[in-house]
Amino acid sequence: MIPLEYYLALSSAAFGIGAYGVLVCRNAIRVLMCLELMMNAANINLVAFSRYLGDAAGQIFVTFSIAIAAAEAAVGLAIILLIYRLYGTVEIGELKNLRW
Repeated sequence: MIPLEYYLALSSAAFGIGAYGVLVCRNAIRVLMCLELMMNAANINLVAFSRYLGDAAGQIFVTFSIAIAAAEAAVGLAIILLIYRLYGTVEIGELKNLRW
């Protein structure tokens, strides 16, 4: 059995990489991918503690969380595509204002 600390270390590393990507990246698609990485790190924590405690509630919550993350990714990509159509770029630094 893999110790709980290994799962927590993996989750911490994934969350840290995602947070770094959100803070540093200027491309909107990369920022969205890093947000997904951060949510997956939280899901790893939930599944790890669920398995460690022998309770299935964390795994059920992760199932709903993955469904919500998929919907969020679809809406986020739709918004990014609309911004690309209007402004011709997805670089966050170049979008000074989102007014017409």
